[in-house]
Order: sequence, then structure tokens, then C-alpha cells
Amino acid sequence: MHPQKPASWAGPLKLHLSLLIILLLLGVALPLIWMAHQRGEAAAETAADEKMQLLSERTTDRFRIVFGDAVPLVSMAAISDAFATPPPADLPAKTRLLLEGLAGSPNLDGLYVGYGDGSFIHVVSLDNDKTWRKVLGAPAEATFALRVIAREPANGNMSSVWRFLGRDGRVVAALAPTEASYDPRTRPWYQRALATPDISSVGPYVTATTRALALTLSQRHHDANGAVAGADILLATIGHFLDSEKVSPRATSFILDDTRDLLIHSDPNLMEKLLLLRGRKTRVSADDPNISDATIAAARSALPAAEGSFVFEVAGEPYLGQAAPITFSPLLAGNTLVITAPLSDFTAANEELLRRALVVSGLLLAIGIIAAILIARLITRSLSSLTEDAMRLSDFEFGKAAPESTYIREINSLSAAIAAARDAIRSFALYVPRELVRKIVTSRGDSQSGAARQEVTVMFTDIRDFTTISERHSPEEVVAMLSTYFELMNKGVERHKGAIIQFLGDSVFAMWNAPVPDPDHAGNACRCALDLAAALIQFNAGQRAEGRPEFVTRFGLHSGAAVVGSVGAERRLVYTAMGDTVNVASRLEGINKEFGTTIMTSRALKDRCEGNFIFRRLGFHQAKGRAEKVELFELVSRR
Repeated sequence: MHPQKPASWAGPLKLHLSLLIILLLLGVALPLIWMAHQRGEAAAETAADEKMQLLSERTTDRFRIVFGDAVPLVSMAAISDAFATPPPADLPAKTRLLLEGLAGSPNLDGLYVGYGDGSFIHVVSLDNDKTWRKVLGAPAEATFALRVIAREPANGNMSSVWRFLGRDGRVVAALAPTEASYDPRTRPWYQRALATPDISSVGPYVTATTRALALTLSQRHHDANGAVAGADILLATIGHFLDSEKVSPRATSFILDDTRDLLIHSDPNLMEKLLLLRGRKTRVSADDPNISDATIAAARSALPAAEGSFVFEVAGEPYLGQAAPITFSPLLAGNTLVITAPLSDFTAANEELLRRALVVSGLLLAIGIIAAILIARLITRSLSSLTEDAMRLSDFEFGKAAPESTYIREINSLSAAIAAARDAIRSFALYVPRELVRKIVTSRGDSQSGAARQEVTVMFTDIRDFTTISERHSPEEVVAMLSTYFELMNKGVERHKGAIIQFLGDSVFAMWNAPVPDPDHAGNACRCALDLAAALIQFNAGQRAEGRPEFVTRFGLHSGAAVVGSVGAERRLVYTAMGDTVNVASRLEGINKEFGTTIMTSRALKDRCEGNFIFRRLGFHQAKGRAEKVELFELVSRR
């Protein structure tokens, strides 16, 4: 009798109901998600623009602070009577004024005054730029270094002396006087200041002594012919500030001069290259191949004519930019602060929200699909749930499942039968190794089809004096030790592609090439035996250390034909192998006692894998219960 076919409308109805619910959910969810995404992206771009504007304002304020330290100090020195005459005249007063100005100005590298006769007084902070300390070899207790270049009364030569001062201004050490090689009158800062009564600037440039990026402010003294006061501003502090105040993880900030050449960059590595280049030439083009940067090049091309934000691309990726001219001081006229960042840095959170919204929508769609299937199931009396239960059962998933309840008695009976089968198989799996059954299924074996002849390699193991061990220890102790021992044996066999067919008391019956085919079954069996023998040495060492008996194990291996498969009664089957091959392997294990060996094999196994292992021939031997003698070989090691 053929099974009754389902109604022709059952399948299409389920499909139509599912599609209808999915389309309804998509029609509602996708427009809402898209609108939220668009609004989120616009909000992210607005927030990014605000962050960039804020950073540009803070950077401008930072510039103002840096220059705010230098300008009043230079102006003060330019009107102070103490600096009207060259050193050594009024040297204590000169030193005190310079120290007081430098002590409160962490962004200044040094303060100095040059004179028309070549005299020079210069104070540097050993804390603001620690390179000075290293270059001069200053002692640890020194905070400032004072250089005085003055004319010697005796011979009229210009001499230079470095003195090291503590925080209180007292001299803590000094270097020996040397002939002065520095002449302030030849320096651009001196010459430019003499040409104008206002403060002038020189740079940025790399200082000769400390190799730091600096900008010099200078101004001539109001009533002393030839006296010029100056201050070196450390621009590295601006670079450090830009590096630490990024608006996003991949943001970059840089400052361009009036010719769009690069002055400062937030990337410390690029700044190092910039310093090296500025040490060799006055101006460094942003197009210089040594500091070429795709972001700088693209941003320069897209810079707006005035202050504001702009959009550009780098290698096809959209970027946001913010340009802010530095206008608070005429000394920096034409300089522009540029802040750039990939648009994705700001929209990533919005993209994540979009992904989450899509996930939620996907979940809603999944719920809708499930609801559609459930509704269709109620209408069409589908057997989908029972089919899924059967599939889970075939995968050995025994989780509890609620019985399928319908208005059809036969389906209810089938649901109850599947539940009973699940419980029965779960209980059966407690007594039969699950992996063996899984391998049988994997190899497409049929437990009802009997057995078949095939080539296999069989291994038997046995523990020496196990009867004595059992006599001297309680059953609980023996079972505990055997469980650990069998776990070790099982892992070793499975690791080498074999299967344990049966535990026989303290013995193990393992087989290769069945149920899963293994072309190198003899080799894998040999490797397994050698590895297990080595592992048992460590196992027995642990046994001895804990006062337990050693499980000295002997192995017997043989390859040949055997009948392999499910054998037994109609209602009671067992998966095993039978034949002379199995018997010989069992006898080989016992023969170990006569020869004092550990792993005994036959010629049949040796011939299959001789090239990979070392065997020791022991001659022919009469195995118990067997008419034909067996040629014995001890498996010694791998080659």
C-alpha cells in the first residue's frame, strides 16, 4: 500500500504564508532602518565637524599660549635697562631676569640677548628640552644652563662659558671657557630684528645643538644700539598636542605655511623625517617624497579658500577635513591648521547600529517565518516538527522535545513513538560507545546487513599480573585505575584512526580499516602501539609516585582478512571482527610473556609497513590452538 500523498495545496500555502509575512516585515522594517541610518549618518557627520572645530579652536588656543609665553618675555627684555650693556656688565641681573622668565614658560627652549660686539647671554631649560642635558653633560641637580659669550679684557678675544644652575639660580657646576665660535650677529633672528622695531619671527627651523623644531621671536632693544632679545619656541609641543588630541583613531592633523609647505604633523614618525629634512634645508615641500603622505596631498588639493569644513577622498575612501587659518598673530600669518579623518571613523557607530538593526530585523523575520510555518502547520497538519526530531535523533542529539500535538490521532501516535525511540536510544547509548556507532554511520555501514570480509589490522593488549593487582586492591580502586588507563588507551587509538571494539576485562580489542577505511591501517596501528607504550611509561611513573601498581601492558598486532560487521541474534547485534586474523593477534599478545617483549607482531603486518619501522625477527613460533607456525617480529621503533 502506497503512502497517502499530502494535499496539493499544503506546500504552496505554507510558502505563500511565509512570503507574505516576510514581505510585510520587510516593508515596515527596511524603510524605518534606512531613515534611522540616514539620520544617524548625518548626525555623525555633524558631530565630527563639531569635534574638528573644537580641536582647531583648542589648537589655536595652544598656539596662543605658546606664543603668549614668548612675546611678553622678549618685549620685556627689549626694554629692560639690565640688557642695555653687553655682558659681563650687570650679569647677575641679566641672569635673574632670564631665569625668572624661563622658569614659568614650559614651551620655551631658551631666552637670550645678542649684542653688536658679538657678546651673547643665553639661558636654556634643561627640563623643557632634555636633549640639552645630554648634549652639555649637565649634572642631575642642574635645572638651567647659562652661556655667556663676552670679550676678554686681557686680549680682546671672545670666550664662551657654560654654567649650570640649580632651580634657585645658584651655580652648581661649570665648563671650562672655550674660544667662542658662535656670533649672534650672523644669525637671521638678529639681523631681522635690527630691521624692524616690532617683534619678528624666524623659522620654523631645526636647532643646531638639540635638533629640535623651533621658531624664534626676536626684537631689538629700544635704546641700545645693536642689542637684540630673542626666545626659541619649541614647536614639538604643538605636534605632541595634535597627536594626543585626535578626533578619531585614524585622524591626522598638520599645519601648513603660507606656501602650503608642511610645518608640523601629528604623526611622530613623520615629524622625525621632517626634522631630518629641515636640518638640511630651510623649507620642506609637502610633496617631498621623503614625507609623502596621500592624506596631506589630497587635503591640500581640496583645501577651501577660507576657514571651514571640506570633503575629499584618499584612495577612494571619503574623508572629512577642517581648515582653520591661524590669525591671532601676524607672525603666523598664512599658516593653516588642517584636521582630517576618514568618514568611517565617525559613522562606524552608526554602521554598527545599522548592523544591529538588521540583526533585529533578521530576528523578527525569523520569528515571522516561524510564525508562518506554525500557522501553515496548523492549517496543513505538517509533519515538519516530527521530521526535525527524527533528524536530530539521527545526529545523536537527545535533547528533550515537546510531543507534537495535532488534531490527527496518527500524528500524535507518531510523535509519541519518536519520543519513546529517543529515550530508548539515549539509554542504549550509555552502554554502547557512541563514537563507534557514529563511525559506522559515517562509513555508511548497515547494522542489519550482516558482516563482510575485508583487510584489517587488529591489536590486543593485556595488563601483566592483573589478577594479582585485583586481589590486592579493592574493586573500587581497580575500577578507578582501569578507567584512567582505558581513557589513555582510547585516546591513543582514536588519535591514530583506529576504533576500540571491546574492553575485555583489563584487555583492549582495537581495529583499523573498519568501520572507517584506512589505507595505512598497518602503519597507524604500529604508530599507535609505540605511542601507547611510551605514554604508559609516564602513566606508570605516576602510578608508582602515588603508591599504586604499574599497569605493564603487552601488545599483539596482526594484519589480514577478517569478517567484519554486525553479527549476533536478530534482536541483539554486536559490531566485531572474526577470523584467524583476530585469533592470531590475540595469541601474539600472549606470546610476549615467553620472549619478554612488549609489542609482538607478525610477518603479515611487517610486510605492510616495513619501510617505516624497525622490527626484530624472533623466528617461528607455534601459537596455541593453531596448526601453522607464526613468524614473529618485535616492533622496536620508528625509522
